[in-house]
Amino acid sequence: MKLIFVTGGVISGLGKGITASSIGRLLESRGLRVSAIKIDPYLNVDAGTMNPFEHGEVYVLDDGGEVDLDLGNYERFMDIVLTKDHNITTGKIYRSVIEKERRGDYLGKTVQIVPHITDEIKARITAAARDSGADAAIVEVGGTVGDIESMPFLEAARQLARDIGREDSLFIHTTLVPVMGPVGEQKTKPTQHSVKELMSLGIRPDIVVGRCQEPMSEDIRRKISMFCDVPPEAVVSAPNAASIYEVPRILDAQGVTDRIIGQMKLGPLTSGSDMTCWNAFVDRVINPEREIRVALVGKYTALADSYISHLEAFVHAGAERGCRVRVAFIDSDEFMVHPAGELLEGADGVLIPGGFGTRGVGGMIEAARYSRENGIPFLGVCLGFQIATLEIARHLAGLDADSTEFDPGCADPVVFLMDEQKGIGGKGASMRLGAIPVSIARDSAAYRLYGREEVEERHRHRYEVNPDYIGRLEGSGWRFVGRSDSDRRMEIGELRGHPYFVASQFHPEFRSRPGRPSPLHLGLVEAAMAYRYGEGPGTGAFPRDGRAQ
Repeated sequence: MKLIFVTGGVISGLGKGITASSIGRLLESRGLRVSAIKIDPYLNVDAGTMNPFEHGEVYVLDDGGEVDLDLGNYERFMDIVLTKDHNITTGKIYRSVIEKERRGDYLGKTVQIVPHITDEIKARITAAARDSGADAAIVEVGGTVGDIESMPFLEAARQLARDIGREDSLFIHTTLVPVMGPVGEQKTKPTQHSVKELMSLGIRPDIVVGRCQEPMSEDIRRKISMFCDVPPEAVVSAPNAASIYEVPRILDAQGVTDRIIGQMKLGPLTSGSDMTCWNAFVDRVINPEREIRVALVGKYTALADSYISHLEAFVHAGAERGCRVRVAFIDSDEFMVHPAGELLEGADGVLIPGGFGTRGVGGMIEAARYSRENGIPFLGVCLGFQIATLEIARHLAGLDADSTEFDPGCADPVVFLMDEQKGIGGKGASMRLGAIPVSIARDSAAYRLYGREEVEERHRHRYEVNPDYIGRLEGSGWRFVGRSDSDRRMEIGELRGHPYFVASQFHPEFRSRPGRPSPLHLGLVEAAMAYRYGEGPGTGAFPRDGRAQ
């Protein structure tokens, strides 16, 4: 078992997750099997009950795990499938230890942080790494060195490195190298203090990754080497990049891959590096031929990380079609005070993503209505699927429609609580979660995009379309071309006569990958390009005059 620990210092948001993901991508390019583990020091058992404004997107795995968004980066960069066991939280650790204490597993001993909490952490890291069958597991320790919450995890990492040996463990520390003053001088003191704090915990970093605006100068590299007691070649410059997907080749150019493989004696390896497909993808991302604009109408638009998987799905889809997708965030409440035509001016497509609660729903329905009536390509996801269904039910089917989530006593409950959700009191991990098979009708846009009649997609919802209203809805042109559970549950809707008005109850963005974009996001990009430039799939259907460039 080989473990690579990635820690961070100075401030949060330095890109530990991207650093860990990039290293995984590079090791895979040499023929190694790699897995990843994310440690989150918060007391929540998982990310499922967290507010997107506070923590960003809740990422859903195939097994239904609701986890930190960094696991999405791992899956996208390394093209792997992770499980809920690959996300370790303080809540999981303490709950397990307390349950063992209540059962008497510790035989009357005084239960303490060391060794009981640290032993539980070590056991979970070891189990996740070994069960993955990988040659190496990358373990990202969330938070920053010096945080009280991170202390038990760093101590566990120190012990684990001692247990398995230094040849089988490696520490990478990410820090900030800021520029201060008008002369633009790079400063090393934050890095020095951060490494000193890490070493005071008994951990000596093998590689220091310095996040900076511009590439690190050689003088700064040597200074960090001297004060932090690492070789100059182990001080890595991580400047701002045109795309996060460019980071692997920035690191590889500085010998990071060779250094890790050599120090950890990883192998046997395939001859050379296979980054051809990855580099071609990055080149398409960085040098697009065209550009489209998509309006994302949602409830959590003040924090872009709330929709990070959608943003990355658009990067993947755009690269496939040689275009950059500019995403404009619009708070759905704005549609209640400003005309939809004004807010969506210049948009080539509209996305309404998931969300919970009544706030902003009226604005989302208005955005969906305007997209439908004006032929603007539209994609709804999860709540967006229910919004599209309600909009059509109200304005095409003539129903007094609503969701029982928003109005429990509505006249026409077109969207209602799933039977198995009734009577559930707790919130955590209680929704319909994870990968579920979906059947797709052959005579549909979804079938053209997926290329097969059955797919698996990840879900996260409590409410669904009421089957009592399917006849009225389909009679109004809203076809349910994707279904699950023996056709009992509606999964994909498509509007007849519209160039692209599609919605899904599941979350296609969670399975989008470089080179294999989410089919429904790809469909929106294709339709948006046709809308803007008057070519490609859907040519001639509602082209926007005067927009071709």
